[in-house]
Amino acid sequence: MANLANKKILITSGGTLEKWDRVRGHTNLSKGTMGCYLAEEALASGAEVIYLHGYFAQLPEHKDSMRLVMFEGIEDLGNKVKSIVQSEHIDFVIMAAAGSDWVIDQVYDQSGNLMTEKGKMPSDEPPIIHFKKAPKVLGQIKGWAPETTLVGFKLEATDNIDYLIDRAKLRMNSSDAHFMVANSSNSLYGVNEPHFIVSSTGEVVRVEGKLDTAVMLMKLLAEAK
Repeated sequence: MANLANKKILITSGGTLEKWDRVRGHTNLSKGTMGCYLAEEALASGAEVIYLHGYFAQLPEHKDSMRLVMFEGIEDLGNKVKSIVQSEHIDFVIMAAAGSDWVIDQVYDQSGNLMTEKGKMPSDEPPIIHFKKAPKVLGQIKGWAPETTLVGFKLEATDNIDYLIDRAKLRMNSSDAHFMVANSSNSLYGVNEPHFIVSSTGEVVRVEGKLDTAVMLMKLLAEAK
């Protein structure tokens, strides 16, 4: 069992919800399973756990022993991570949440008129939605909290392990993360898919399944501090 006593860990989990109006929006297939495993292993290792979870994410079994914070969209997630890491010392930030790549920019009706009503879009005809690129929260965290140990996740729709690991290394370098967990989109449909923990030293550890990945990651974090 990893020893993370007296350490404070912030874990983000689940998918972001980008609202189109007050009743509709888009999200992704992340259920927060990995986040739950991470939170339970961190708690069992003696850490204080702050669990930032998406609107539809699962909650850990021992949630009452954690600090729970809910987020909606990617911008809300970023604001809440920033607020926490700048207001208190966080030893580890684990960004397991599946953030949106696109957020709503403008919405138009079929005639090209800008729709400004935020309550509920009319349902008699489909709207035309213009998206804009979402902010990359992972790449901002070290600027907010330079001393924290940062862990990111990189998911790719591929079975090519070399490509997956190369993409994880690129994301790790661009975000100044200490570890990057790489996995394929197959992991969205099961808990036993392989994950690859890539460290900033270049070491790559293959782990089978989400639970064992959480256990191994906590072990590596305990060794890193």
